[in-house]
Amino acid sequence: MQLAAETGVGMAPDRDADFAAYMAARQPSLLRTAYLLSGDRHTAEDLVQVAFAKLYLSWDKVQRRELVDGYVRRILVNEHTSLWRRAFTRREVVSGAVPETQTLDRTDDGESAALWAFVQTLPRKQRAVIVLRYYEELSEAETAEVLGVSVGTVKSQASRALAAMRSRVHDHPGIGRGTPREEER
Repeated sequence: MQLAAETGVGMAPDRDADFAAYMAARQPSLLRTAYLLSGDRHTAEDLVQVAFAKLYLSWDKVQRRELVDGYVRRILVNEHTSLWRRAFTRREVVSGAVPETQTLDRTDDGESAALWAFVQTLPRKQRAVIVLRYYEELSEAETAEVLGVSVGTVKSQASRALAAMRSRVHDHPGIGRGTPREEER
């Protein structure tokens, strides 16, 4: 088996099986990330499909398999950015269906939807940082690596995004229940 790996003979079946296994395992998570970036299920599916196609083309070049997730996230972010640069895609698309995701059982009084509405109003760079940091739970360093920016840029973009969201939170009756406002104390 080691000889086949060194010579490249017989690699295609293993390569395809490895890729198929990776794709099956990671597709739901990557679809969720793409949806969070794009806000549209159909666009998210397209982003994931393009990301997997690009990953497949460079699958043999990926030397450290533990870094594949970051590489694919980077492809997703770059592809999403490319979509926004094209004039014909600068239309809002409303979707009534949300992709299926695994969720924790907890009560939601509408706060998640209201919070997501705030996230969708953020500029695309701030939105990407918020999605990767808080929805995907990546560290600042991992987020910076995926976006190709410095850790300081991640911190400043997250700070600006959170400040913008905080400034609007008091205007929404569904968020912040149970925590008295400053003037009520």
